[in-house]
Amino acid sequence: MNIETEAYLKQVENVPKTGQHILAHYDDETIIVYQAYKSSIGHFALKNGNFGGDFKYTRMSWIKPNFLWMMYRSGWGTKAEQEMILAIRLRRAFFDNLLSLAVPSSYSNRMKETSASWKEKIKKSSVRLQWDPDHNPIGEKVERRAVQLGLRDNALESYGKEEAIEIINMSDFVAEQRENKKSFEKLVIPRERIYLPNN
Repeated sequence: MNIETEAYLKQVENVPKTGQHILAHYDDETIIVYQAYKSSIGHFALKNGNFGGDFKYTRMSWIKPNFLWMMYRSGWGTKAEQEMILAIRLRRAFFDNLLSLAVPSSYSNRMKETSASWKEKIKKSSVRLQWDPDHNPIGEKVERRAVQLGLRDNALESYGKEEAIEIINMSDFVAEQRENKKSFEKLVIPRERIYLPNN
């Protein structure tokens, strides 16, 4: 598995406890996002280097740069049709472009636009941005918020068919760490830091 890992207890000391933050594993050129699928979709992606077969391009697909958020959502790979955990390596330029296109999933009075204007944008946008409560390894909510991006239409086509540099099967690693999460001292997760887009 070509992803640097770190002890959970070491990492948790170095990330913010509150606020909205993109936590991700990244380098100068690439960033990792996670998805969980049934085995037929996962095996197709691993074999072909893109998404096809049973993958539905007619539905919105959500990507998560935060490993523990993906673990919470998938029950550490135990939920039905989420047993295969994939790490998808993307170019940062593509990920940053998704962020620039993203429209928040829900309206807030803090936005500098009207509700009607937001509704028009959400109809047309191919990328949605959602901030959700982050979770610790045993599924408890923390005050910090984690991001996920919903992709559809052109954004999903580009993501699924063109932009994956590498697709990594994380399922064995997840199964191993699923046992370790019972004791935070043993738990190891991908090394994540606060991610700031170049633009």
